[in-house]
Amino acid sequence: MNIKRLLLTGMIASAVIVPLASHSLAQAGYPTPHASKPGTTLVEEVRRATASFQDVKNAQAAGYALFHGCVSGPDGGAMGLHFVNGDLVGDGKLDATRPEALLYEMHGGRMQLVAVEYLVFADAWDKANTMPPTLMGQVFNYYGSPNRYRLPANYALHVWLKSNPNGTFADWNPKVSCDEYAADDTM
Repeated sequence: MNIKRLLLTGMIASAVIVPLASHSLAQAGYPTPHASKPGTTLVEEVRRATASFQDVKNAQAAGYALFHGCVSGPDGGAMGLHFVNGDLVGDGKLDATRPEALLYEMHGGRMQLVAVEYLVFADAWDKANTMPPTLMGQVFNYYGSPNRYRLPANYALHVWLKSNPNGTFADWNPKVSCDEYAADDTM
């Protein structure tokens, strides 16, 4: 088989297999892992990956559940309500299209997706890596244990969809508040 024929066969196979695999992943409710275009930012990837989670009921159907109550900052601002997917937190992997937590704010009587959080436990990460995790160029923060959430030591990265004067990847957002949240709002 000559080179031209081999390349043509490979291109045809790719043209058939990749769309079928992407369609299967999309049917399962997941964005395709190679959906990002060259030059796509992490924020753009997050917006694309979480579009269906604007409705918290879709997030709950996908395995995300409320973790604690509304998280307010120590010096002002908040993170909001964390809806966490326990299977993703425990898998030791990071994928821009599958954040471990979705952060919501109660505003005007409805839940609004304001950020995501990527999280990996430090023990699992450090066994296989010598450097802290990064995702699309953003370095994660390290949080030791004990901590206010009673989590093991971990690496985490917030990505704000709501404007944040502290920065897109800061932990706390002074524009987010827990003032409108009541425990029965998420049911």
